[in-house]
Amino acid sequence: MAIVRRLTQVVGLANRNRNRNISFQTLDPPSPLTHGIHVFHCPDEVGIVAKLSDCIASRGGNILAADVFVPENKQIFYSRSDFVFDPVKWPRVQMEEDFLKLSQTFNAVRSVVRVPDLDPKYKIAVLASKQDHCLVDLLHGWQDGRLPVDITCVISNHHRDSNTHVIRFLERHGIPYHYLCTTKENKREGEILQLVQNTDFLVLARYMQILSRNFLRSYGNDIINIHHGLLPSFKGGNPSKQAFEAGVKLIGATSHFVTEELDAGPIIEQMVERVSHRDNLQSFVQKSENLEKQCLSKAIRSYCELRVLPYEEKKTVVF
Repeated sequence: MAIVRRLTQVVGLANRNRNRNISFQTLDPPSPLTHGIHVFHCPDEVGIVAKLSDCIASRGGNILAADVFVPENKQIFYSRSDFVFDPVKWPRVQMEEDFLKLSQTFNAVRSVVRVPDLDPKYKIAVLASKQDHCLVDLLHGWQDGRLPVDITCVISNHHRDSNTHVIRFLERHGIPYHYLCTTKENKREGEILQLVQNTDFLVLARYMQILSRNFLRSYGNDIINIHHGLLPSFKGGNPSKQAFEAGVKLIGATSHFVTEELDAGPIIEQMVERVSHRDNLQSFVQKSENLEKQCLSKAIRSYCELRVLPYEEKKTVVF
């Protein structure tokens, strides 16, 4: 009988609840987190990492990875932080203000924050000459998303017919191609400056012209070059032949910033491959071209991901 009474109570409770307006509060799904990057360069002192972490955490952000470099016997601090955040809770404008306050607190030389999903891609122009292996690889890297850039134009001192792979690719994707015939007396630098004035940085994809001091100073932004040799050895022209005649056992490619001194800018990336007495000059060149493509592509990605910081006069920190 007790069981019957209990069942009757349960049924009666269910019937009463059926006549009531019962509301359930559903929680809104959490906003998707967005990835951010921050790099910092300032005089070293106690508490920088703590303040940096607090700046991000106080807005609900979470650091996923952090790299710190403090050179021995030098009062300099470098860092790069990967973090995630809710853009609703931490708007982009507020983020800029927060990191600006942090940089002012520590008298920062450099403080840059980037949100790849929200910020515009870097705009670049590519300069190339006759050899197009680096140019083609760069274009395909842009097409498949490996290189997070927008290519505004390609400039070359070498004429290409309309039926070539490069021209067809550029036309298909709406990227202008500018042929500027150069001579020893006229490098067409004024025209180049006009074409690249709205870019964030330039890429020299085997552009076999030396840019003048006036050009570098007038442009004012970074320029990334690929050298088909393992710098600081074998500078200048035909480094593969220089390396072959020197009997080296390793050949390489170097991506570096362009400075007024030829092939002497701060190095961003280097790649090497072993060679032997069985290699001839042609195989040296073939191996070098493969290295050049990989090296230039990686340097551009590192730059866009804020992994490259200037260090001293001729060095870089690459996180």
